[in-house]
Amino acid sequence: MDRLDFPPMDQVWFDRARRRYARALIGGEGDHIPVDTMMLSHAAVVCGYSIREFYEQPELGAHCVAYANQMYDLLPMARWFFALPWATELGLELRPMEVTAPVPVGPIISDPSQVDQIEVPSVEDLRRGRTFELLKRTNSYIQEHLPQMFTPITYASEPLGGGAELCGMENFIMWTLVERDAAKRLVRIYADTCINGAQLMADEYGFASITTGAVFANSDIFDPETLKDMAVENLRYVVNGCLRAGAGPQVFYHFCGNHDGDYMLYKDQLIYTPFTIMQIGYNGREAFPADLLMQEFGRNCTIEASVDTKQFLTASPASIYEQSCRQIVLGRDSPKGFILCTACEVPPFSPPGNIHAMVRASEDVGTYGSW
Repeated sequence: MDRLDFPPMDQVWFDRARRRYARALIGGEGDHIPVDTMMLSHAAVVCGYSIREFYEQPELGAHCVAYANQMYDLLPMARWFFALPWATELGLELRPMEVTAPVPVGPIISDPSQVDQIEVPSVEDLRRGRTFELLKRTNSYIQEHLPQMFTPITYASEPLGGGAELCGMENFIMWTLVERDAAKRLVRIYADTCINGAQLMADEYGFASITTGAVFANSDIFDPETLKDMAVENLRYVVNGCLRAGAGPQVFYHFCGNHDGDYMLYKDQLIYTPFTIMQIGYNGREAFPADLLMQEFGRNCTIEASVDTKQFLTASPASIYEQSCRQIVLGRDSPKGFILCTACEVPPFSPPGNIHAMVRASEDVGTYGSW
């Protein structure tokens, strides 16, 4: 595909941003702590495109992300993805939306007796599927036009949430109470599909950073015992499987939503590589405190402390700046590195001033050697 209508990337910025990001993971030189907003369709909006265009034109989406990351001084990478990788290969139909990512039209089963009818797609099945077509288009474009920003990623989503989509969220919650074995098999089916997807990406690109976590698996929906039984074990299972399939060595754990009753379950149960990042969104209704994140996970991996995403559409830049400064001061001494992040994907229509406020906070209180 021809290069889209963007100016060349600034190599000086890229080199500086790359050193900054590397320092958070492995040490070395760097100016200030990096900022990650989990940039997706906001990048298209600030570049003059629509949210729907972002998801329907992955090459455009990836270039918008690269350009927005440079514009805001964020991460030195181009990436594009959607919430349910490999789900269409299991039979889910995704409906395009105007102001959100595509959403499932409906579940593929409605009764526990149907679970055993679902087959895990093989690596070759996935190669012929819609997810890989989109990811390959994205990666091919980045390799050709933005090669310095190419970072292959395998999206394992979250095992519990992916399994739940196969029968519908309401059914899944009920099945965890009365048909636990069926619910567990659904989660494992999606996990095995993601592992085959990781092997496909590793076969194609040699390595791929693993992105996974706990989104639907949060303390507002499930009790700790259910999460221990169904989420913790399967998260470890999917990361182990992806690594054995050739993905990694980087692992990014994204814990979206409230995890006040379950974060402690994961501390000693997850797989940590030397390039692991842990991010948790909320502790109750507040952004998960960086000092608690450092206390629980800082000796195992780089921590990524959250700024309340809910405020990005309503709060002032000053409020975002103050919250960012508090989180940085609480967690910047984490022994294996620190990154400042939004609690989840930055809302598409966020005022640019709020994103800049995070970066300004990292410059003001997160400059290495100044604390």
